[in-house]
Amino acid sequence: MKNTKIIFLSMAVIAMVTVAFKSFSPQEGKEPWAKNQLIQPAELAKIINEKTTFIFNIGPAGLIKNAIEIGEGSDEKNVAKLKNEVSKLPKDANIVIYCGCCPFGDCPNIRPTFKLLNDLKFTNHKLLNLPKNLKVDWIDKGFPMNEK
Repeated sequence: MKNTKIIFLSMAVIAMVTVAFKSFSPQEGKEPWAKNQLIQPAELAKIINEKTTFIFNIGPAGLIKNAIEIGEGSDEKNVAKLKNEVSKLPKDANIVIYCGCCPFGDCPNIRPTFKLLNDLKFTNHKLLNLPKNLKVDWIDKGFPMNEK
């Protein structure tokens, strides 16, 4: 009986430590966006000319048509710049951010900027779904870029 209690207690401790580790591990951590906050490239391309959609480039990969260039979201100065830009908008504004420098899992720019929008209590902000990069998921598909 005593051994059963020890085994049960040990298993409970291991389970709690595992759950705690997963909750705080950056690799296993929850993303700051929900699946319904990802906008597909084709969907953004359809609404790209709407004056009610605000597109912010928070990376180095290139400027999508009508996007406002902020700079890399991993830099605190650029996060402050984004904060200044969106502070002019209503909380229900249609906001899209994107980077596209690398696959989502490796991108240092999207999480700080998306978290900022969450923290500022925006209600209709989205992340452009570029799982590989801007070239593969946007440019190669013929979606519009700013002309230089």
